Amino acid sequence: MAEIVNLRRVRKTKARKDREAMADANRAKHGVAKPARDLAKARIDKAEREIEGHKLTEEKNDKE
Repeated sequence: MAEIVNLRRVRKTKARKDREAMADANRAKHGVAKPARDLAKARIDKAEREIEGHKLTEEKNDKE
């Protein structure tokens, strides 16, 4: 005898899998969210400013 299948449940499960597949494709297509990008850029900029602040300056000799 065949197993009884709830068609509504099967349809909803298939739709859920399709949405998840589309979400994965969109994540790959569009990359990182803007707030995460902005945060990463701000951290990099701050690190560069701190490095520049710790560098020693060389004095030029203006003897000609």
